[in-house]
Amino acid sequence: MEFTKLGASDLRVSRICLGCMGFGDPHAGQHSWTVGEDETRAIVKRSLDAGVNFFDTAIGYQGGTSEAYLGRALRDFAQRDDVVVATKFLPRTADEIEAGVTGQQHIANSIDASLSHLGMDYVDLYIYHMWDYNTPLYDVMEGLSRVVAAGKARYVGIANVYAWQLEKANALAEREGFPKFVSVQNHMNLIFREDEREMAPCCVEEGIALTPYSALASGRLSRRPGETSKRLEEDSYAKFKYDATADADALVIDRVAEVADARGTTMTEVSLAWLLTKVASPVVGATKSHHVDGAVAAVDLKLSADEIAYLEEPYVPHAIVGVMAQNKPADAGKEHVWLSNAKYLKEEKR
Repeated sequence: MEFTKLGASDLRVSRICLGCMGFGDPHAGQHSWTVGEDETRAIVKRSLDAGVNFFDTAIGYQGGTSEAYLGRALRDFAQRDDVVVATKFLPRTADEIEAGVTGQQHIANSIDASLSHLGMDYVDLYIYHMWDYNTPLYDVMEGLSRVVAAGKARYVGIANVYAWQLEKANALAEREGFPKFVSVQNHMNLIFREDEREMAPCCVEEGIALTPYSALASGRLSRRPGETSKRLEEDSYAKFKYDATADADALVIDRVAEVADARGTTMTEVSLAWLLTKVASPVVGATKSHHVDGAVAAVDLKLSADEIAYLEEPYVPHAIVGVMAQNKPADAGKEHVWLSNAKYLKEEKR
């Protein structure tokens, strides 16, 4: 395993981050394809044995059970100081806004709930999961500053954000003495490369780490046409993100298969090896232990300049999809049903 410094922080992270959205009780959230605690423990153990020390979860994953499963596994298989744990919080819900819960209070409640789920005193990286258009930015940045000052998070990151929003937030942080965002977790892979226009150059200029999610496009970049999986069949949200561009994307996917065949390796390794030339540490999900092996092997696969150019050449511009497409100013105050955190925040307050 290779390691890198996470942006301007002192966190030393593995080049592969284990994404934990696939962990958790399938009855507690929006996804039917997630795995239970026994499978989670096996995957986490396999990851640790392979040198992975960076783990990403969120309060919005399966009603907080992803956090709980991950926390218990790390407690049993690792020393706390040897791993880097990231979790994320969501915007205020419509109910919280109506009740007068401030942005600072919402963040305080969210971190306490996450730490309770994880069974930890702090997280290494606390990530603003999506831009809250209904809460003043100052309130968000001050709330995060309080979390860091209280020792509940070492650093802060941001996700599902435009470059102008990142720069606006970090400029405010610099002016007010708040912690600046050290990482960005956006949607990026070989068939969705829109961050290469502004976000990637911005992060290079500012020394901010890119840790993109959907590194394998929910399995599309790891399987040949006709091959399927439970997630490909049942993940309606991934279909929403990728089905509209399937014909254009197929040209890229075919080239991934060609390069994999020529190299005698897998499509997973080729897709991730390409991404590793662009970013610090991609977030790679796993719902089976062997998924970890392919992700880790990608670190050792070094693509040539010609191979990279061949993989990139068919790409065409894509419309923004997923969280960033849905999370717009017009949605301010509305419930984000697919990632609602109202239920378990209320439960934690009981």
